[in-house]
Amino acid sequence: MKYTVSIEIAVPREKAVQLLADPVHLQKWLRGLVLHEPLSGEHGQLGTKSRVVLQMGQRKFECTETITRREPADLREIPNTSVVHFDREIVGEGMWSAVRDRLTEASPETTLWESENEYRFSGFAMKLVGLLMPGAFRKQSLQHMQDFKAFAEQGKDVREATD
Repeated sequence: MKYTVSIEIAVPREKAVQLLADPVHLQKWLRGLVLHEPLSGEHGQLGTKSRVVLQMGQRKFECTETITRREPADLREIPNTSVVHFDREIVGEGMWSAVRDRLTEASPETTLWESENEYRFSGFAMKLVGLLMPGAFRKQSLQHMQDFKAFAEQGKDVREATD
């Protein structure tokens, strides 16, 4: 299963990518995040493997995330015409996923975030979930992007949400 979602964020690209890359902010916008800890390497850097635990309703999902691309490595003073790439592979029980994020400068004060997502499933239960609920994956990806937008633009923290 493959899909692409995108969103415009009303903050300069350099600020957006620095907020995305800073592990201190993850729980503020990544809904359901219980734990994100590097197993090897430094958070967000190329080659880093991290243990990630998410709580989705009554279900906990644990996976391993590997950073497969981060360009540029230095997220300060990025040239206007450059595209920021942040790719990762996520492996969990019955699932493999690749996320390829691109952040471009839509205007000096606006960032366009495009996210290509690819999923492969193994095992009967996960294949069934992928077959019957493909929209749920797209919806969750877009929710994370909308939560980040609200955090970056207005400082909203998903842990304080009442919905």
